[in-house]
Amino acid sequence: MVDLTPLTGLIGTAQLKVGADHTAPFVGSGRIAVLATPVMINLIEAAALNAIERLLPTGHQSLGIHLDVSHIAATPAGFWVTATATVLRVEGRTITFQVQARDDVEVIGSGIHKRVVVSVVRFDERLQRKVRGQR
Repeated sequence: MVDLTPLTGLIGTAQLKVGADHTAPFVGSGRIAVLATPVMINLIEAAALNAIERLLPTGHQSLGIHLDVSHIAATPAGFWVTATATVLRVEGRTITFQVQARDDVEVIGSGIHKRVVVSVVRFDERLQRKVRGQR
């Protein structure tokens, strides 16, 4: 595995215009028609991917392993949401991000997100063993 520490400080963003299919009733996470928390989290993960994925060694990708995120403000349909993920540190294969989501008016969420870098081939081999009932 190559040294991932040069990723420290990188910033990725992802943006979404909130539509009806991004609201809590549509995704099953509530009854009020505002941006659903799972959709905000997906946008945060997309921002983290945009920060680092293109720079990972060939045959490697990152997988989300931890989220500690607060969703503190509601966002109605029609608003834009921008997520930002900044690489705080790299420890071995684990990358820690400071994350934030903002709508057109205010910060709507923030927290910490961690991803681990894996070999796609090794990950798939392990997954196939699990499918076959082996450990």
